[in-house]
Amino acid sequence: MKHSINRRDFLQRTAALGASTLLTQLPAAAMPAAKAGFKLVVLATDWGFPGSRDALCQKAKAAGYDGIEVWWPGSIEAQNEIFDAVEKHGMEVGFLASGGSNEFTKHASTFETTLLAATGNKRKKPLYVNCHSGRDYYTEAQNGQLIDITTRISKASGVPIYHETHRARMMFAAHITRRFIETKPDLRLTLDISHWCNVHESYLTDQAETVALALQRVGHIHARIGHPEGPQVNDPRAPEWEHAVKAHFAWWDEVAKIKRAKGEVMTMLTEFGPADYMPTLPYTRQPVADQWAINVHMKDLLKARYGA
Repeated sequence: MKHSINRRDFLQRTAALGASTLLTQLPAAAMPAAKAGFKLVVLATDWGFPGSRDALCQKAKAAGYDGIEVWWPGSIEAQNEIFDAVEKHGMEVGFLASGGSNEFTKHASTFETTLLAATGNKRKKPLYVNCHSGRDYYTEAQNGQLIDITTRISKASGVPIYHETHRARMMFAAHITRRFIETKPDLRLTLDISHWCNVHESYLTDQAETVALALQRVGHIHARIGHPEGPQVNDPRAPEWEHAVKAHFAWWDEVAKIKRAKGEVMTMLTEFGPADYMPTLPYTRQPVADQWAINVHMKDLLKARYGA
């Protein structure tokens, strides 16, 4: 019990210290005036949340979120649980989708079926569908076919479909993503650039041109802060991560400028994850920071910085 109390004290003290520290890490952002149509929508993740969809929406709404992002489920019961919850609490919803199988033909078939179901559901039009697209070991032509599937379904449904810059997926690395950017004019990305920091073991200063091209194609952002040795810092409020925080916000600032200038909706997900994405203490697997508190703090920063 003594260990547990000390740990709680540690988390409370570091959170209080970090809240003021992170605010001083960020230089002011000079944002252009927003054209009509611009709106910032910040969503909560269900990743690591132990309760029901209703409980998630209730807690996220109380914390000031605008919606939730969840995987599109296969069963009608699970779908109805999501839609009932978001309607009850007045929340928006974005969906995640993937193909699942390691065999391309099966993967592509499941991928297309899932996207058709998510975009064509009769309950509520999602803000977007974010795809864990393809595999890093599929051929460029195979992954290109998956992009073509999303382009067709997005145009037919009117629902934006994005491809996440995620490890193990087709957009796992900056230079690979660039090839798709150059050959697929309708490609739109979910920027989770923390993965690229990890994959390339850098803050991507040697690939600035490629990153700039990617930022022009961003539709949605996963606002997690990574570093050269991992996709998630232990606590972005800690002063030792100042450089990482500034690097990520500089990338997000550029996307915000584009969205504001075009009058487009800007969706962002606060996506700091639970153990073991969150570093843990040896032997106990106790997270070294409070996942929910970090995500809410990130939400507050994003709304203060990018809100109209």
